[in-house]
Parts: sequence; C-alpha cells; structure tokens
Amino acid sequence: MALDPRFLSILCCPVSKRALKPLSRARLGFLNDAVRASTVHNVAGTAVNTIIADALISDDDKVIYRIDDGVPVLLPEEGIGTTQFTDFPA
Repeated sequence: MALDPRFLSILCCPVSKRALKPLSRARLGFLNDAVRASTVHNVAGTAVNTIIADALISDDDKVIYRIDDGVPVLLPEEGIGTTQFTDFPA
C-alpha cells in the first residue's frame, strides 16, 4: 500500500529528523529474509519475528520503520538499524 505523497512529505525520522522514503521491494525482501533467519533486532534490542509488509527508510538509509495497516510506526525503539546488516542492498 502506497502512502499519499503529501503525507509522506511531512514524515520524518523521530530521532534524526531526516526525511523518510518508501523501502524498495528488493530491500524489503532482504529484510524479510533476515527476519525469517531470526537475525533482525530493533533499536530496543528486541528480535523482530514478524514479516514486514511495507516500510519506510530514512533518506540516509540508516533506519527502517515498518508500516502496519497503512500506518507508519515511528516509535524510536521500533526502528530497525541497517548497520546490523553487512550486505544491505543499495
């Protein structure tokens, strides 16, 4: 489900205040493969065990935020840092 571009234009990372953009299908696939392998943790250190249907990523490609039922979950502790992946796709 695509977010309205006007809505997306006002969203930002709650920590860095950087703009957010949709996570590409390739990156989402990579992320979900890592979730299936039980190797993903959120910023709070909790394992991510649920497949992510859609997500946003900060424009510096450092933090991913899932979208649940069309609603971005922009809680700092729920973010997924990309530095935990050694080969995160560009």
